[in-house]
Amino acid sequence: MKLFYAKASPFVRKVLVVAHELGLFDRIELLPAAAHPINRDATIRAQNPLGQVPTLILDDGTALADSRVICEYLDHLGGGGVFPAPGPARWTALVAQSTGDGLLDAALLCVYETRVRQETERSPAWVAGQREKIGDALAQIEAAAPGLGERVDIATITYGCALGYLDLRLPDLGWRGRAPAAAEWYAGFGERPSMQATRPE
Repeated sequence: MKLFYAKASPFVRKVLVVAHELGLFDRIELLPAAAHPINRDATIRAQNPLGQVPTLILDDGTALADSRVICEYLDHLGGGGVFPAPGPARWTALVAQSTGDGLLDAALLCVYETRVRQETERSPAWVAGQREKIGDALAQIEAAAPGLGERVDIATITYGCALGYLDLRLPDLGWRGRAPAAAEWYAGFGERPSMQATRPE
């Protein structure tokens, strides 16, 4: 398998953490890619019309796009364990994944606003709206944190990658002060070998 990736992408990191947890990382060849919201990478576009990372190319040439799809495929390939079996626990985990992914979507939009747009084109109201989404998602993670324990599933992996991305790109949010229970949980979860091996540089 081959994975188009960017080191700082939190969605790529989620895929790589899942691969490590399932013992599949050594089966994936990493292909550096220049994904960008405007200057799109033609190499990725040839496989994924959205031109986004992560994009996984299977051995038969099939392309899988979107971290949610790729993570579920890897879970199937690795014999399961990251996604709970059908039932209430699965739906809870999938909703948590959506919350973490939504936080990341909002965080990325904040980053793009300052990195891609010229200063005269930026919208403070837009950034404020995205930061409000981040705050609401963070509140949900904070409420869930006391019950996370030492679970390792798609919910906790997504939460961990989301919080790590806030550290990397939006440190001024000071999320730990707003979510102390989540911060305590993350301090432990972030020490997992899979999280350490995928820390963005």
